[in-house]
Parts: sequence; C-alpha cells; structure tokens
Amino acid sequence: MATYLYRLGRFSFRRRRLVAVLWMVLFVGFAAGAATLAGPPADAFSIPGTEAQKAIDMLEQRFPEASANGATARVVFAAPEGEQLTDPANRTAVESVVAGLRSAPEVASVADPFEAGTVSPDSRVAFAQVTYGVAALDLTADDKDALLATAEPGRDAGLTVEYGGNAVAQQGEQGAAEVIGILVAAIVLIVTFGSLIAAGLPLLTAIVGIGIGICGVTIVSGFVDISSSTPTLALMLGLAVAIDYALFIVFRYRHEYAALEGDGEEAAGRAVGTAGSAVVFAGLTVVVALAGMSVVGIPILTQIGLAAAGTVAVAVVIALTLLPAMLGFAGRKVFRRKQRKLPAAELAAQGEQHPTGQRWARWVTRRPVPILLLAVVGLGVVAIPSHDLRLGLPDDSTAATGTTQRASYDIISEGFGPGFNGPLTVVVDAAGAADRQGAAQRVADTVRGLPDVVAVNPPVFNAAGDTALLSVVPGEGPNAPSTEKLVGAIRDEAAGLREATGAAVTVTGQTAVDIDVSHRIQDALVPYLAVIVGLAFILLMLVFRSILIPLTATIGFLLSVAAATFGAVVAVFQWGWLGGVFGVDETGPIISLLPIFLIGVVFGLAMDYQIFLVSRMREEYVHGATPVDAVVTGYSRGAQVVTAAAVIMISVFFGFMMAPESLVRQVGFALAVSVVFDAFVVRTTIVPAAMALMGRAAWWLPKWLDKILPNVDVEGEKLRRNLAAPQPAGETAPAPSEGQDQLANR
Repeated sequence: MATYLYRLGRFSFRRRRLVAVLWMVLFVGFAAGAATLAGPPADAFSIPGTEAQKAIDMLEQRFPEASANGATARVVFAAPEGEQLTDPANRTAVESVVAGLRSAPEVASVADPFEAGTVSPDSRVAFAQVTYGVAALDLTADDKDALLATAEPGRDAGLTVEYGGNAVAQQGEQGAAEVIGILVAAIVLIVTFGSLIAAGLPLLTAIVGIGIGICGVTIVSGFVDISSSTPTLALMLGLAVAIDYALFIVFRYRHEYAALEGDGEEAAGRAVGTAGSAVVFAGLTVVVALAGMSVVGIPILTQIGLAAAGTVAVAVVIALTLLPAMLGFAGRKVFRRKQRKLPAAELAAQGEQHPTGQRWARWVTRRPVPILLLAVVGLGVVAIPSHDLRLGLPDDSTAATGTTQRASYDIISEGFGPGFNGPLTVVVDAAGAADRQGAAQRVADTVRGLPDVVAVNPPVFNAAGDTALLSVVPGEGPNAPSTEKLVGAIRDEAAGLREATGAAVTVTGQTAVDIDVSHRIQDALVPYLAVIVGLAFILLMLVFRSILIPLTATIGFLLSVAAATFGAVVAVFQWGWLGGVFGVDETGPIISLLPIFLIGVVFGLAMDYQIFLVSRMREEYVHGATPVDAVVTGYSRGAQVVTAAAVIMISVFFGFMMAPESLVRQVGFALAVSVVFDAFVVRTTIVPAAMALMGRAAWWLPKWLDKILPNVDVEGEKLRRNLAAPQPAGETAPAPSEGQDQLANR
C-alpha cells in the first residue's frame, strides 16, 4: 500500500494545479447542492421494534385524532403571590391564552385547564396541554413564534406564562464552537511548525474537507430525515481528524524534504507513502467504528455514524491528494523562516532534534513498572464514578436555567409534582375484548393500584370504540428510576390483563420512548464494545505484526474510554462535580446515545495515535535499533506531532461545549477528556512503558500467523527497500520534480 500512496503523493505534487482545481470544483459543486437541496432537520426518535414505537404506529392507524406522533406543548400558568387563577380576572386571562392556542397554526387540540382539571389544589398553577397535527420536525419557525405569542394576554394580566414540550425546542445556532476550535488549532500549528504557511495548510485542507463533508450531509437531508445534531457532530469529528491527518503528513514531509536535500516531489511521495499509510489505517478504523453504529438499530445513531464516517473519509482523501498538491505550492516555506536558507545537511539535523520527547521516553523506559502502576491506578480512580452511570434522554428538566422550558418544568413540579412533566400513555387495544368498556376500566384500576402512580385519567376511546387511551401520571419525573420501574410494572401486568379481559395493553408516550431508547443502547453496548475491541486487536496485529502490542493497545483503549472517560462524564454531568467550570448548570442522566458514539469515535482516535506513534518505533526497530532504543527514538520523532494533534483535538472538542444541544455538549466534553487520557496517559506513558518491559517480545508473531497475515507495510519499509535498490538495466531513477531546482533555492 505504501508504494501506491507514494505514487499518489508524487502525482498530486507534480500535477498540483490540476488537483487543486478539481477539489475546488468539488467544493463549489457540493456547496451549490447544499444550498438548493437541503431539507429540514428531523429530531424525532424512532426505534423500530420497540413496544413504544409499535403503539405509536397502531395509534396512527386507529386513533389519528390522538396525534400520537404529533408535536406537543405544555403551556403553564402561575398566578402572582396572594392570587389564584380562579379569580375572575385571572381566569379570563387564561381563557384568552387558550383561545389563542386553539387558533395557532397546526394545532389539533387544546385541553382547557379548567375543563380538564389541570389546576393545582391551591389554584395558583395550571397547565394547558396542546397537541399538534404534525410532528415537531414539521413545525416552522413561524409556527413556534405563533405559539409563544399566545402568552401576551396572560402576561399583560400579570400571570406567569411558560412553555414546555418538543414543540418549543429551538435549533441552536452553530458557529462559535468551530471558530474557537480553528483559532486554537491555528495557534498550536504555528507553535509546532514555526511557519504560517505550514500551519495554514492543515487548516486549509481541513476547511475544504469538512465543507464538502457537511455539504454532503446537507444534500442528503433533502432526501432522508437527518437530525439537527448530525451535521454538528460530523463537523466536530471531521474538523479534528482533518487537521490531525494533515499535521501528520506535513510533519513527515518536512523531515523527508530536508533528508532529500530539497526534492519536494520525492519528499511528498515518501511522506504520503509512510505517514499517509498511517493516516489511511487510522481513518479506516474511525470509518468502520462509526459506520458500525448502524448495527444498533436506532436511526438517529445510524445517521450520526454514517455522516461522521463520510466526513472522515473525505478528510483522508484530501490529506492524500490536496495536501501534497498544496505542499508543491509552498516549497521551502513550510519551514521556519530561519531554516529556509540553511544547507540541506544542517536542515536535516535540526529536523531530528526533539529533546523533550527523548527525555520523556528515556525517563519512562528506565522505570516502566512504577510508571505503569501509577498510570493504571490513576485511570482506575477516575473511572470510579462510571459505576453510577445512568442513561436517559434530555427533557425540560435538563434545559438551561432561564429558558421557558426549564421554568415550565419547575412550575409544574412545584404545583403538581414532577410526574406531571412526563405522563405515560397506556394504550388499550380492546378489539378482542367481549366488554370493551369494562376491559379499559379494568386496566385503569390495575394501573392505579401500582406503586408510584399519582393519577390515572378515565379511558378515552376512539371513534370505532376498539382502542382506548389512559394518561398515567408517575410519582417522579421522566428520567427518575421509579418512572422506569413503573413502565416495567405496567408491561408486566399486560399478560395477565389480556388473559382476564382479552385486551392488549402497551405503554408509549415520550417518556416510554426515551426508556426504550436507553434499554436498546444498554443491550447493544457490550456486543458493540466486543466488536470494536476485536477489530482493534486484528487491525493492530495486521499493522504491527505483533501479538502483545495489539493487546496493550486494546487494554489501554478500554481503560481510557470504557472506564476513565465515562467516569469523568458521570462526575461532571450526572454528579455535578466542577459543573461551574465546564458550564454545566443542570445535572441529569447521561444521554443514551453517548456511550455507543463515544466508544466508536474514541476507538478510532486512539488508533490514530497508536498507529502513528508505534509505527515510528517499528520503523526504528526494523532498521536495527534495540527494542528500548526503538521506543525512545520512535517516540522522540513522533511525540511532537502527536502532542500537537492531541492539543488540537482537545481544543476543538472542548469548543463544542458552547453548543446549546445537550447531546453535542456531552459529546464534546467526553471526546476532549478521552483524548486527554488516551494521548497523554495511555499512548505516551503506558504504551512506551509496556513496550520497554516486553522488549523483543513486543514484536513477536507466530511464524504460522506471519505467513497468513498480509504485509501492509504501514511504516514504509518495503517502499524504502524498493527506492534504495539499484535500478534494473534499461530503467532510470525517477526524474526530478518540476521546479525542483527552484524549490531548493527558495
């Protein structure tokens, strides 16, 4: 593979104008497609095969007037201190708001609080339930503005009027996070390379790559439903890996350029053939891990995984083609200003000097046992909170303080109890019951007698009289463990009720849907983790032709993601530790989608560092260095770029904690922390220490397995032998690149 990439790098460098024009045409074409073919975001959770989803599908057929899949809003009223909503003036104001709600666009029904009995015992708080005829994703900004405008008569009368529900959710504006990430990346790149040109190339290619990737996702949204979080997460990951992949290749190009005395085309070929090989395998692991999320069976997770995988794939191709073309335009300007006029020998010598990395590697390899124990114990301590991991989906209780959603949740909790914020919908399919009314009432009485049930509304039948709905109010909020147990208890009673009445009983509603999502994720977590760990082991065995190195890498991966990262996320977002530092106003369960997404992404990122760092060690080892010297030299040559890449990723991910969406904020924090653990504890501490302990055994591979495994030559050893071999008779060495003399003299 290294040979083919070597040729691709040389071609891109030599035909740089053609390559640059082709990528610009692609960029403009994708941008035009995104501007004309984009569709609206789709944030509805659909989980085929779950009980809650089956019930929703049945209600759409039998009970369309219930709008089971329609958007909902809850309008909450609170009277001033010392007054009641039943006072004539306040009641009139409430009724004016309700009248406005009924005439609002797309509204199917409104439950008047005085008629529905949703007035608190002290008459100070009430709420009106609003049901839309369309799903939340189909509501326009004007529809939402019209809903919020209905509060005016109530507020003019001195009442507090707040809104909750999925009909109120606003799409967050993106922009600040990307800008912060790019600015920090630019600073790190300038410090690393000491050249604005060298720093600008990774940024330029990253912008082109994520631009094409996100435009592609936007184009697809015109044909299939795409969550509003999907482009943001694809952008987050694409931006980080695109800069890192370009950083790896530019760093290697400078080394090869100096060693080859200014032969830019050959340097580009060798950089793409060596560092580019590591980029291909690292990118492949990210793509496979992200695309593998589709096996979980949750559409939104499939969308996020495929969109992010596509963006990463584009970043890899750009790093292998557009970047070497840009290097052809840059020439010696990729070096620091003082280095550009140095003789080639002196330039090459300076490029090999990395004293800080060398000192660290020697310190680690001299005392591997205590360092290993300290690092592993430290990760174990950070991982302790992960034992309390609770999964859920965001609701109004996790909305930021000061928002109308959070205010409505708090007012209802105070006036009625937290359970009124997440009522359950029990569906009674009485088509097979002899006494349909009696069957529905029997179900209501049974549910009413279960623990943690505050209220059960009378059954409401559809026009055909074969399906009834019960609204069940739990004792606690939607994300409370007791509410999850209540859903399970109702489902446990279903078999007995069917036998006694002939009616089928199912539980649905947003709360039940969220619970089913969490269960589906939990069930898929261990199998998915096993697949990822198995993939990591096989891939690294293929790359490094070793048994113990893949074992060390996968154990390190488990330490950094399955334990330490989850522990930090639980401590901050669930327990509230350092919440003020990270801008976490409200604690709650960890978003259900996070573990699967995090495992896939961190696996790919961890393999980035593992492949790039250890491939340099293997390169030294196959050239005759002792195992410890190979670790020290390989680490010292790769540490600078790995450190810079990690700092860039951490900055990009932390920047996304400014996003308004809970999912994006938790993902940004989790990925940033995982890179901290994986890059600075696992890859740069545990791995060198473990390899020093293993010695030559680190590179051992059974002979029978060595014969079976293909040699992918990630470190480019076969390529180097081919380049160093004398040319056969009748053949000549590769011709100098066009403009080579000019480049050398710049």
